[in-house]
Amino acid sequence: MWILEWLPNWMFYAIFFAGILGVIATYVLGFIPFLSAYKIPIQVISIIAIVVGTYMAGAISNEESWLAKVKDVEAKVAEVQVQSAKENIKIVEKVVKKIEVVRVQGNEVIKYVDREVVKYDTKFAPGGICEIPKEFFIAHNDAAKERRDVK
Repeated sequence: MWILEWLPNWMFYAIFFAGILGVIATYVLGFIPFLSAYKIPIQVISIIAIVVGTYMAGAISNEESWLAKVKDVEAKVAEVQVQSAKENIKIVEKVVKKIEVVRVQGNEVIKYVDREVVKYDTKFAPGGICEIPKEFFIAHNDAAKERRDVK
């Protein structure tokens, strides 16, 4: 509520207690002849002050409970962000390891292909058709395998 931001909390409690004093004062004012004429307006204003004070005291209590909940949630969010950062570091490390494993395995396949293809580079069959060695199929299949050993 906007009024809670402008007025201090004690102001609403003072309004409440002023209303109670006003109701009590109307019984005393009934015995004073020249003030008894103002008895009913004072009672009405006092009752309105009690209602406003009670309503605003409830609003203050509600505001404080929501602020406490917000602080709890902010603390939990900060905790989760720290955990998230730790998990992100773990994930990045895993990705870097996987990339390195793939790079190393790819280099091994390239070295193997370079070493084995040189042997068959000069062998051509008649008619321009070349012989495909079985090592080519092995290297191809090894390169295309799903790497289950990478975690």
